[in-house]
Formats: sequence, structure tokens, C-alpha cells
Amino acid sequence: MNHQKGIIWTKDFINISLVQFIVFIGFYTLLTTLPIYVMKEIGGTEAEGGLVVTIMLIAAIIMRPISGNLIEKAGKKRTLMWSTGLFTGTMFFYFMIDSFMGLMILRFLHGLSFGVLTTVVSAIAADVVPNERKGAGLGYFAMATNIAMVVGPFLGLTLIQFISFKLLFILVSFIILISLVCAIQVKVPKIAYPATKVIEKKFSIHKLVEVKALPIAFISLFVGISYSSILSYVSVFAETNNLASVASYFFVVFAVVMILARPSLGQLFDVKGPKYVIIPCLLIFSIGLVILGFTNSPWMFLVAAGIIGLGSGSLLPSFQTMCIQAGGPGRSGHATATFYIFWDIGIATGSYVLGMIVAMFNFQVLYICCAVLLIIVLGMFIIQQSLQGRKSNVEQQVPVENM
Repeated sequence: MNHQKGIIWTKDFINISLVQFIVFIGFYTLLTTLPIYVMKEIGGTEAEGGLVVTIMLIAAIIMRPISGNLIEKAGKKRTLMWSTGLFTGTMFFYFMIDSFMGLMILRFLHGLSFGVLTTVVSAIAADVVPNERKGAGLGYFAMATNIAMVVGPFLGLTLIQFISFKLLFILVSFIILISLVCAIQVKVPKIAYPATKVIEKKFSIHKLVEVKALPIAFISLFVGISYSSILSYVSVFAETNNLASVASYFFVVFAVVMILARPSLGQLFDVKGPKYVIIPCLLIFSIGLVILGFTNSPWMFLVAAGIIGLGSGSLLPSFQTMCIQAGGPGRSGHATATFYIFWDIGIATGSYVLGMIVAMFNFQVLYICCAVLLIIVLGMFIIQQSLQGRKSNVEQQVPVENM
């Protein structure tokens, strides 16, 4: 099936983006409110608040390696439908849980469907977007996640000031139902790939992950650790520093800046290449985290939000696009799963380890550590790009030498 040449905003692209958007509204609403719920309603600690985030991502990580095979065997459309159904169904159990252990079990079960769902949705988006506009198209697709990162926390942090957590969980569950309607309308393109005869053993790492995507996926793990300091702890940071009244606006500023910058950054990725986007974004993200660490006023808090939005907003789609491009035709599901395995490990690790750093030190130390980590990531990325460039030059020279 041929895509309409160069057109990104097709009906299928819009619907699959809406599935992503609505699912992540639920994800981010819970991500920012459950730590508060654990501390205020269940009497847990900051570390336990981080654990309810970590346990869901651990379950997702467990599912990532087999998601590619599930998608391949069941088909992308069928996998999309049952994973969306399970994710939606699990949402309706949150209002029934009032113990930390019960919440941990539910979060683990929720993470299983989340791991498959987010993999297949991203794989379908990669197939729907025209090849010549992958960077821009997947950048726009990632905006669904980034905007949900605003809507979810804003919805959750605003509503808990007026309604109970139980009612919040019920409302979010009904919102997630809309994702099923959008999923039904998605038509997955049937793309014919070049026939290749591959003889594999019964078990092969090739069946679980995309090996060619591993270097970039590994680098994205450390970005995920720094990113988790925003996802899991910015709402708690705001509560601790008497900034709760503007906490939800952090994500609004984050999204506005990200949306304004995304079109030009996506085009820059396609025209000039990933390093022209990733290197400056890592530097800007690092600066934003340092400013956040020293924040002591609402205006400084929101300035940090804008800088972080500019720096971090394009990193996830850029790394994901690089993984998909490394995998090549027919491997979008495995490449996407590989990326998310490492990204989720980063978020899960950060959500727990950074909680311990806060408990032992303070938020300032937390955000400075994350900023330093991003500088290390910058060095890793430059080395990876240099090695890849040398490999490409060698491969291009081999035919000439043999002539």
C-alpha cells in the first residue's frame, strides 16, 4: 500500500495520534497524582511514591522484548485493539484500591498492556508516515505524548484540589474509553517489504530486539533517567517549595514552547541530520534542569519549564526515529520495542533512584546530578556518531577498492 506522497496528516495518522494522546493523558495524570495519593492518602514516603511509577514501567519493560513478536504474529491492528482494550479496562480498578500493595499489583498489571500498546501504536505511526518525512512525521506524532504530558498533569493536579482521588480515577477511566473508538478507525497499511530468506534458530535475539538500534537505544536510557526527574518529581518539587499553585502551569509552558519549536526541529532533523537537533537539545535541557534546581519563585519555575520544554521535547522522537531508521524496512515494531525497552528502563530507574537522592539530599542535588548526566550523554552521542560515520565511510570505500 502506497502512502500519499509526502502527506503526514492523513486520517489514519490523526487517529493513531489520538490513541497515543488519550492513553498518555491517563498515564501522565496517574504519574503525577499517584505519588501524592500514596503520600497523602496511604501514608507512604517519597520513595514509595516513586515505586508506583517504577513498577508499571518494569512491567512494560518485561513486555517490550516480546512485543515485536506479538505484533508480527497477531498483526498490528489486532494487537492495537486488544492492548487498548486491556489498558482501558485496567483503568477502572484504580478507584477500588486503597492499599499500597494493592496499588503496586494493579500498576504492574497495567504496565503489561501499556508495554504492548505503546509499542504497536508507535510502530503503526512509523508505517503511516511517508519515508521521506520520517523525522517530521514522528516528531508530530510525539507531540501527542508531549501535549498529553501537559493535559494529564494539569487535569490531575487541578482536579485533586476540588474532588477526591477516587472520583479523579473514575473520570480518567471514562476519558480513556475514547481511545478505543479511535483505535477502531485506524487502518494499518499493508506494506510489501523485499523478500529475504532468513534462517533462524528457534530462539534468537533478532526475534526480541533490533540489534542495529541498540547503540542509540542505550544512549536514550540515560536521557530517560534525567527525564524522569520531571515526570515523577516536578509535582512533588512544587509541593515542597510552596509552588503548588503554579505546578500545573509548568507543563503548560513546557508544551507551548515544545509545540512552537517542534516543526522547525523536525524539519532540521530531516534536512541536516540528527546531531543538529540532539546536541543543542541536550545542552538546553541540561541548562533548564540547573535553573529548576535553583528555583525559588514562580517565575523562575516557569522559565525553567520553557527551557526544559525546548530542550527535551524533541529528544524522544529524535532517538526513536534513529532507532527505526537503523532497523530498516519491516522492523519498525522491533526497533520501536528496542527503543522503549531502554527508555522505560531509564524512566523506571530514575523514578526510584532519584527518589532516594531526594530523601538523602534535596531537589537541588537531584537536578544538578541530572544535568551532569545529560552532559555525559552528549559525549556518548558524539562518540557514537563519530564511530557510525567511520563505519559508513569504510562501507562506501570497500566496493571502490575491489573494482
